[in-house]
Amino acid sequence: MPVPVVLTGRMTRLEPLAPYHAEALAQAGAEDRSTYAFTPVPHDLESARSYIDRALAEQAAGRALPFAVVRAGDGRIVGSTRFLELDYWQGPLVWPAVTGVPYGDPVTAVPDAAEIGNTWLAPAAQGTGINTEAKLLMLRHAFETWRVRRISFRADARNVRSRAAIERLGATCEGIRRAHSRGLDGVVRSTAFYSVLDEEWPAVRAIVELRLAAGPPAPPGLAPTGTGPQQGDLDGRLVRA
Repeated sequence: MPVPVVLTGRMTRLEPLAPYHAEALAQAGAEDRSTYAFTPVPHDLESARSYIDRALAEQAAGRALPFAVVRAGDGRIVGSTRFLELDYWQGPLVWPAVTGVPYGDPVTAVPDAAEIGNTWLAPAAQGTGINTEAKLLMLRHAFETWRVRRISFRADARNVRSRAAIERLGATCEGIRRAHSRGLDGVVRSTAFYSVLDEEWPAVRAIVELRLAAGPPAPPGLAPTGTGPQQGDLDGRLVRA
């Protein structure tokens, strides 16, 4: 399975999720919960511990690589995200050999494809660029270190804001799977699927880097404040739920 790694940017640090993150994760999740309509988010210490235990069980099974999202400026944990749906395509005969990258064995190999999801941010971190930078760090690691062929995203089809955020990345919509699963609210949900391919990554990277350089735009008629949900940021409610 992929080795846990710390990914560091200018304003964001992604740390391998661990039991000691539980208290801080609970505090982040206990803020205004009105933005979590489609997202499973821990709300107290007990639920945070359970959340981490489930994520680490998925990691131990080779199915996920979860992170705590840390605000670099003050070291505060402001949410969580992960790689999941790690997919291994068998065989060195399928693809040209890449020096130093093993094939086929999920115990030692890096994935050929993966998904980014289960992402949530505390309201105070939404719209600040943290989630945008987190996505850049993860995409860069996937395409440039693992050398994956595809990264996928998904969102509840009703979650218009998250879908728009994924599309602003430059991801391609592959369609909507109707009546796909049970939603967090108990309603049978349809799911929108998106992807970025390895040949598309240079253009996507340029888009995200430009967005980060420009900073999150203010709403019409207002000066930038650096806080609150802004259209330029990848939505903190982006989920795979």
